[in-house]
Amino acid sequence: MAKAKSAYVCSNCGFEASKWNGKCPECGEWNTFEEVEIQVSARTAGKSRGSAVKDISDSILNIGAVDASVREIRYDTGMNELNRVLGGGLVKGSLVLLGGEPGIGKSTMLLQICQTMGDDHTILYVSGEESARQIKLRADRLGVDNENLYLLAETDAESICAAIVKEKPEIVIIDSIQTMSISGISSAQGSVTQVRECTNMFMRTAKSEEIPIFIVGHVNKDGAIAGPKVMEHIVDCVLYFEGQRNMTYRILRAVKNRFGSTNEIGVFEMADAGLLEVDNPSMLMLEGRPLNVSGSCVACVMEGSRPIMAEVQALVSKSSTSQPKRTATGFDYYRMSIILAVLEKRLGYFFGGLDVFINIVGGLKLDDTAADLTVAMALYSSVTDKVVDEKTIALGEIGLGGELRNITHAEQRIQEAERMGFEKVIIPYYAAKKINAAKYGIKVIGARSIKEAFKELG
Repeated sequence: MAKAKSAYVCSNCGFEASKWNGKCPECGEWNTFEEVEIQVSARTAGKSRGSAVKDISDSILNIGAVDASVREIRYDTGMNELNRVLGGGLVKGSLVLLGGEPGIGKSTMLLQICQTMGDDHTILYVSGEESARQIKLRADRLGVDNENLYLLAETDAESICAAIVKEKPEIVIIDSIQTMSISGISSAQGSVTQVRECTNMFMRTAKSEEIPIFIVGHVNKDGAIAGPKVMEHIVDCVLYFEGQRNMTYRILRAVKNRFGSTNEIGVFEMADAGLLEVDNPSMLMLEGRPLNVSGSCVACVMEGSRPIMAEVQALVSKSSTSQPKRTATGFDYYRMSIILAVLEKRLGYFFGGLDVFINIVGGLKLDDTAADLTVAMALYSSVTDKVVDEKTIALGEIGLGGELRNITHAEQRIQEAERMGFEKVIIPYYAAKKINAAKYGIKVIGARSIKEAFKELG
């Protein structure tokens, strides 16, 4: 017979306690504990007390005897942008979590890679949200008809893992983790306990069978993957799809990656035939850029090993209220406040009675501090109504004293600006000293402060 075990689990972070608490000691949230009954079989409980310890000494391997060559351990997904974010391809036995808002293209991308990966590998697509017929309709629309793609409409995680062990597909896709459940846990599908335990079960299956598994996870209103935060610690790789459903462009970003860098991004365009790769993101971000308009300046930011051009737009206007508005889209709000304070203190431009709006075109989020000078240039251009030359870019981190601090990867940024047809780049003086500006077909100007940088605008 099965013994009923009761526990209290925080619905926010997954912390488990033996008794109810008003405030979670782990995450600090109030009234988030829910009682969960966990069925534990008597046979399993007895084994834990009296069974002998399993001898696993034969499983110990010397690190030199382990074959981890790139050819043997990674699969090519057929999408260069996805390969870039994964660190070179899909690793054998890895558990990859793909998160994003509903309708942003998670299932579309995974179904698309089945067409190319199915040429050399068998793929099992498990769906808890759609029937096999519905998946077939979507596959026909995307042009996916590979014979090595197999479908399974099931929500029982234990049955799915048993089928994976028996059939041994080379790649598995679970869509989505919120629909999966374990019968021995009384919680509803999508609850903290179910999501955590189902993820653990898929992780053990992936490691023991060396089968890579993609898991789709929905994103809640706060932008985090629904379910316990511990879910992100279980998996090997966490990918986020960024963008808005009414926009055609999507950005795939790695938040965690045990087998590669977390700085790389992949850029996609949503079309009628599915997601299309964008090979030249810089051209995409600058497409439709207005000319001879104040409040616009171009930056070159580093996303991993890739330099990407991004347009920064600023609008400064007289406020109609006693409290001026401050809005930043794609740029850190507090970083913008610091730049405004430096412009007021060091250059005497007063923004106290003005509304300030910052927008990064294309849906990019600029975390690179080298974009500080670009934002300052756009603000200066808008408040003085002076146009920044369309062939000029500005890069540099701004200190509180108004000085320009050094930036990384200066040569790569300059090469990308030259490739995109720009004629002048303003960078910090100390970055300009370290490079040979004569070998570039673009004018490189070194500035010690934002005041010197603004003088280049005339």
